[in-house]
Amino acid sequence: PEATEPSGQKYELLSATYQSPTNESFTHTTQLPAPPTTNSTDRTSYLAALRKATAEMQETINKELTSRMEEDKAREAAATGNTKSKVVDEAKEEDNYGEEVVEEE
Repeated sequence: PEATEPSGQKYELLSATYQSPTNESFTHTTQLPAPPTTNSTDRTSYLAALRKATAEMQETINKELTSRMEEDKAREAAATGNTKSKVVDEAKEEDNYGEEVVEEE
């Protein structure tokens, strides 16, 4: 969404929000100056800033979700009384995080 600061500078917001019934919520918001004109140079600069902000946001989101995944694992281990470390395929865990997976026997 576009907004205007008291100084008159227009900006766009890039925002992502995570909510969960079992984990702390978080929001990541980045304010990007809106392109002053529609000419290609201004639009190209804006798109470069947007690309950079998006990559930074993805990195932040990945760190936050990894942290919450670890919290979930610790909570699950405490609830089941299983404090033994078991071998886990981390890549598989990350791919399926938040989804119900039925293991085939």
